[in-house]
Amino acid sequence: MAAVASLRCSLSAVVARRPQALRAVAARPVRAARLHSAIVRAAYANEKQGAADSMDFRIFFKQAKDGAVVSPWHDIPLYAGDGLVNFVCEIPKESAAKMEVATDETNTPIKQDTKKGKLRFYPYNINWNYGLLPQTWEDPAHKNTECDAAGDNDPVDVVEIGSQACDMGGVYQVKPLGVYAMIDDGELDWKVICIRADDPLAAKLNDVEDVERELPGELKKVLEWFRDYKIPDGKPANAFGFDNKCMNKAFAMDVIEETHGFYNRLRSGKRANTEELSLV
Repeated sequence: MAAVASLRCSLSAVVARRPQALRAVAARPVRAARLHSAIVRAAYANEKQGAADSMDFRIFFKQAKDGAVVSPWHDIPLYAGDGLVNFVCEIPKESAAKMEVATDETNTPIKQDTKKGKLRFYPYNINWNYGLLPQTWEDPAHKNTECDAAGDNDPVDVVEIGSQACDMGGVYQVKPLGVYAMIDDGELDWKVICIRADDPLAAKLNDVEDVERELPGELKKVLEWFRDYKIPDGKPANAFGFDNKCMNKAFAMDVIEETHGFYNRLRSGKRANTEELSLV
């Protein structure tokens, strides 16, 4: 009887420890993603020049290991392995300054966009981290027949829907989840929906239906924000292809691959640089 009682106690201890052990196993991918993301961010440093909220403000990118200046568009790889891509944050969530990589300047630093000689601001804060996919390009000479629009001459945009604000100029590994085909002044301007690989929700989000389940209404908010943000300035709402639908992950990955191909043709010289973009 003593032996039986001892066995029962041992089994009870194992059962009691099992949830803790399972939680530890489940946490490993999250910790690994956070570690890897931290390594990627540490590989690049920023150097700010000029005063913030001025025409002269720039954020240059450098390799942390040797201080060499690099281009966030050209020198940061697109693909990060394990289905992830690298994301360069231009505009942190809950901010309004319209920052962008200057594709016509040497080393393509981040600057604030201007219009009619004035710095541009959104009429209200953007609610997500916003930026670009390096080594992608929306070719204005290529017309998407389904949307009846050609590319907008910029890298592909990212809307990162994670819980934390990213740093302006930060480089993050993200998981593509879907994509909107926004049409702005007749130009196709893809918006890839992503989440940081180290976000607490990342393990639960793999496609658009997961976003609807875990963050109900979030995709609609993204669509409405980008549809309407020009209206306060007296401009018409932006349109969207595919009946305003956020296309799924597989579609998004095809868009990324296609625009990476457009970029490679531009950078290699197979496609003439008629837009006079900076390729260094």
